[in-house]
Amino acid sequence: MKRLLLLLITVLVTVGLAACGQSSSEGNGDGPTKLVVGATPTPHAEVLEKAKPILKEKGIDLEIKQFQDYTTPNKFLSKGELDANYFQHQPYLKKQKQEFGYNFVSAGKIHIEPMGVYSQKYDSLEDIPKGGKIIMSNSVADTGRMLMLLQKGGLIKLDPDVDPVKARIDDIVENPKNITFDKIDPGMLSRTYQNGEGDAVIINTNYALDAGLNPTEDAVVMEDSESPYVNLVVVKKEDKDNQAIQTLVDVLHSEKIQNFIKEEYKGAVVPVGGNSSK
Repeated sequence: MKRLLLLLITVLVTVGLAACGQSSSEGNGDGPTKLVVGATPTPHAEVLEKAKPILKEKGIDLEIKQFQDYTTPNKFLSKGELDANYFQHQPYLKKQKQEFGYNFVSAGKIHIEPMGVYSQKYDSLEDIPKGGKIIMSNSVADTGRMLMLLQKGGLIKLDPDVDPVKARIDDIVENPKNITFDKIDPGMLSRTYQNGEGDAVIINTNYALDAGLNPTEDAVVMEDSESPYVNLVVVKKEDKDNQAIQTLVDVLHSEKIQNFIKEEYKGAVVPVGGNSSK
């Protein structure tokens, strides 16, 4: 009898430990599957909020954790405090993986946030005087992207032999106005613009929206829909085929959510359907 009781206790303890170690994205069969996703506020968290009731109907309880910076969501994902994050594009993800050794992959491409150049002083980059100053993000992953935007506006020319995504300030071969560049934290860009600093400021669209700017109306130069900088749902590699994650991506690709993005952001955020990209 004692041996039987001991065996029963052992089984109960083992089952209890297994349940405690279960991933939040797997669920336990007693209720909705819980999915914890990290996101920056605009537009990512707003899009997820719109998807939340749809996911609820599919048995997934979505918890959204908001972050104001671009580094913490990956740290939390790595530690297992998130099941996924939704805030970054492919070049940034690649840089983070190289720098920190993250074993992350894209579970799906969701949207593009066309980056823009803003100025309170000039209506065109051509109007910026000699010796003018451009203020830009200090994100290394975005440097090539910002320089491509300035080249599109006719302010500089990059070395044609350099991959524009990897371009750096040193790869500028023509700078006829001798423009200087100041790099600051991306979260400070919209405030810098509002303070009237510099001759022009290159601002990530999510921060521009947070500041009340309308990229399609207020930007002097803006990326078009050909931009390679697609925002992704990112997960640990082993979770790429997780059913709850795939349902999340499917919902974000749904007509309802894509129409919401088009109507809510009026071209400042462009939805992208399609499969994942590692």
